[in-house]
Amino acid sequence: MGTCATRIRRWNKGDIVNIHWKKLFGAGLLVTLLHGPTPALATTAPLAQPAKSASTSTVTTDHSQLEALKGPFATGPDVTRACLSCHNKAGHQVMKSIHWTWEAVSPTTGKKLGKKFAANNFCGSPISNEPRCTSCHAGYGWEDKDFDFTNQENVDCLACHDTTGTYKKIATDAGHPLYEPREMPKGSGNIVQPPDLAKIAQHVGQPGRENCGACHFNGGGGDAVKHGDLDSSLIKPSRELDVHMAVDGANMTCADCHTFNAHQPSGSRYAANPKDTHGLDLPVDDHNRATCESCHGVTPHKEDRINRHADRLACQTCHIPEFARGGLGTKMLWDWSTAGKRGPDGKPLFIKNDHGHLIYSAEKGDFEYGENVRPVYKWYNGVVHQIAITDRIDDTKVLELNAVEGSAKDPNARIWPFKVMHGKQPYDKVNKTLVVNHVYGKDDTAFWGNFDYAKSIKAGMDYAELPYSGEFGFIETRMNWFITHMVAPKEKAVPCQECHTRSADGRLAEITDIYIPGRDHNKWIDMLGGMLIAGSIGAGLLHGLIRIVTRRRRHEQ
Repeated sequence: MGTCATRIRRWNKGDIVNIHWKKLFGAGLLVTLLHGPTPALATTAPLAQPAKSASTSTVTTDHSQLEALKGPFATGPDVTRACLSCHNKAGHQVMKSIHWTWEAVSPTTGKKLGKKFAANNFCGSPISNEPRCTSCHAGYGWEDKDFDFTNQENVDCLACHDTTGTYKKIATDAGHPLYEPREMPKGSGNIVQPPDLAKIAQHVGQPGRENCGACHFNGGGGDAVKHGDLDSSLIKPSRELDVHMAVDGANMTCADCHTFNAHQPSGSRYAANPKDTHGLDLPVDDHNRATCESCHGVTPHKEDRINRHADRLACQTCHIPEFARGGLGTKMLWDWSTAGKRGPDGKPLFIKNDHGHLIYSAEKGDFEYGENVRPVYKWYNGVVHQIAITDRIDDTKVLELNAVEGSAKDPNARIWPFKVMHGKQPYDKVNKTLVVNHVYGKDDTAFWGNFDYAKSIKAGMDYAELPYSGEFGFIETRMNWFITHMVAPKEKAVPCQECHTRSADGRLAEITDIYIPGRDHNKWIDMLGGMLIAGSIGAGLLHGLIRIVTRRRRHEQ
């Protein structure tokens, strides 16, 4: 009974969720008949979201009172051992998740993907760069390809469950936090103290926006770099920025939509659900709320005319007019081919723009950024053709790293918004594959130390045990990123005329395989429309003429 009441209460966060009342009434009636009315179901007034205080907390265990968590703890794995003494299944659950394996199999193509295998045009591959890249791994100690993925004591519980805001993984320590005071950055005189692991362990809780954002807001090497719709502005966003996460909106966390089942997260950029026909997750819950329809249903609007749009348009297409709206620029271009330049003093060159963004880095090349960016719109039917680093590619044209499938003829396809990332990255000119570039490390082959692509690419490919011809070049690439966050208030939705327009700058100007009223011409439709208009005018004139004639005749009589 408590589970049902809690689930229904969740739908009322911020009173923005449109509930399919027939389903809800059916569920409520059944529960009432079986158990009698409950506060959550019997009331007809909107259900208020309880304040998150000690008196209303849903937590059933005060972790600060547990002997196993008294500490002191010398390392992260020491904390994990203490956690596992009670949560004895959690470690094995995490070890089956993509957060641990960095592997995924596409449900539509059957291809093996994940950070280990999928190509991208940001940092490249984590292979041979593990100590740096695995600072966002849900574990400790992934320093090289010999990491033990079977040891559950390597699982990092605190990254997701810290509620103190004091836990932080170090960027170059293979997923570990600080354990001793350290000068950071070197030569600065600034001594950073290690976190109090015992205090953090005693104050664990459900993941919040800060926990998820520590990695997902900083993907690609920095805040706002990768996704376009995910950055630190979403930790405490205004309602104008995101109606779901805003404190004065629904005040939701990431996990409210990306639900976890035995530590398995829902929602995937490798195969996002193009059209959730299941709809509202009541009375039958599909355990995946990472779609708009899960809360809002398949017919969320009062006007049937607008609801009909939802068959062809993703909700995000209308309700996210621009991305990168939180005051942080997102990277739109990354050109690795220009990396390695030095200044007049012989030191590696770094150039920032007026906003403090690096626009050139000797380590990474040239960058371009965008704020308040209008998405690119494409048909999408659920199939993503993701390029892996081992795939043979066509280097005679721009390489699309994750082409999305769909068209107007496909009943499963809808028009979705995307951030399209432009890149230029190294590849094997003979074998026609992308390459593993060894950028980070203390050895003399790492690119960030020697700025020598010949050495760094050979070292990366040797480490990955992949064939390499020894000849490299640079290929232009594009990558599609689904835009699903930063949902604007309904009054800020995309105006109709921005799509239904003949302007070359119309939002759907590149969607050419469907007839859009107000934008497109069709001689038969235009002719029929003209005939209907002319007929209506003619009928009106004829009717008026008949009225005049008959009135005169009556007067003459």
